[in-house]
Amino acid sequence: MALIGRLFVVAFGFLMACFVAGIIVVVAVLYPEISDFGGQIDQSAVNVVLGFGFIFISGFALLPALIVVLITEAFFIRSVLAYAVGGAIVGAACYLGLVPFDPDMMQFHGIVRRHMEIMTGAGIVAGLVYWLIAGRTAGAWREPPRPLPPPPPLPSQSRPQAPPSS
Repeated sequence: MALIGRLFVVAFGFLMACFVAGIIVVVAVLYPEISDFGGQIDQSAVNVVLGFGFIFISGFALLPALIVVLITEAFFIRSVLAYAVGGAIVGAACYLGLVPFDPDMMQFHGIVRRHMEIMTGAGIVAGLVYWLIAGRTAGAWREPPRPLPPPPPLPSQSRPQAPPSS
């Protein structure tokens, strides 16, 4: 039963982390364009872009993030640094998954440094958000429940009296 509850916590943590990462990516990528408009931008257009950013991040980050979650759950890793590093790796992997790779030359073509930094930073923040929601209790579903405390002692008048010896 604890495992089922843990799955819901992990899913909620992943969704919130993707939401925050999507916001960071969209704002960071659109910042130069927003500053050119003088701050006048259609709010409904921003909402649509944020929605697509969330879908984009959650779709590409699912498998790498699932690997990080499985490792941290299996080995009871609860360190905030581990989730920040894992988020950075997931963010970089999501970006590099979109960049063309030349297997003959063994290198990526067309890496934009700013975009790589944005995705890695968004991954770090997403890892921290996931840690706040689900990472602090990683592996807790495997621990046995705590034993109940012993009952309080009975009052002295209610103790059974020993029969008199004859």
